[in-house]
Amino acid sequence: MRISLCNEVVRGLDFAAQCALAAGLGYDGLEVAPFTLDAEAPHLLPAARRAALRRAAADAGIAITSLHWLLVAPAGLSITTPDPSLRARTLDVMERLVALAADLGATLLVHGSPGQRRVAGEGDAARAEEAMARAGEWAAAHGVTYCLEPLDAGQTNWCTTVAEAAAIVARIGNPALRTMLDTCAAGNGESDTVVALLERFVPGGMIAHVHLNDRNKRAPGQGGDRFGPVLDALRRTGYAGFAAVEPFEYVPDGPTSAARAIGYLRALEEGHA
Repeated sequence: MRISLCNEVVRGLDFAAQCALAAGLGYDGLEVAPFTLDAEAPHLLPAARRAALRRAAADAGIAITSLHWLLVAPAGLSITTPDPSLRARTLDVMERLVALAADLGATLLVHGSPGQRRVAGEGDAARAEEAMARAGEWAAAHGVTYCLEPLDAGQTNWCTTVAEAAAIVARIGNPALRTMLDTCAAGNGESDTVVALLERFVPGGMIAHVHLNDRNKRAPGQGGDRFGPVLDALRRTGYAGFAAVEPFEYVPDGPTSAARAIGYLRALEEGHA
């Protein structure tokens, strides 16, 4: 299993140190939250900065695999807004983030950003879906994959299940647009188990990415969820993508949480070798 670390877990370190730590712990890649690179306008990072980030990862022997938490910065974005100027601004940021991913050598973007996709009125859901269609077009043009992330109803009210996300992806019909599975969100919001969802949606190619986190919002191995069956299901279904460790609570701290997670997951793999 190729496992990446979501970089906000160790965002207290500079980027080169994040790469070195992740590589040293045994991660295969780093999934980057753009706001950790620039809190105001990550989509406008200059070419020299993009090249330096990509070089830092290469020097550490690790890949920048993906981007996530896409619409945290700049503030105030929305894919559901009826306001034409805000919508245009949001779509511009999304398009530029797709280009940023390609420049960093990433192959995938994960669109979660629950606060920026809430449905409040007529037409909001249609606007969100149209934004995903546009994102798929930009992803295809840059040779990357854009993933719509289902998030449980405690976080947002649009696209709250894997089945909903898969239906949206199917309607749009662009191979560069896929969905993914977050084990915390699925565990808290789905009627099916994580294993059942993987068995249903991985074989057809709908799931292009996985986030690994316990339902208690900590890293794998720091809660009651068992990840051996999840890794088994990924193997059985022929999943070929990355699985990213994405805790939201870092106990006792980010680096230690990252170290415990990769040790736990690699031990599960070894037990089934």
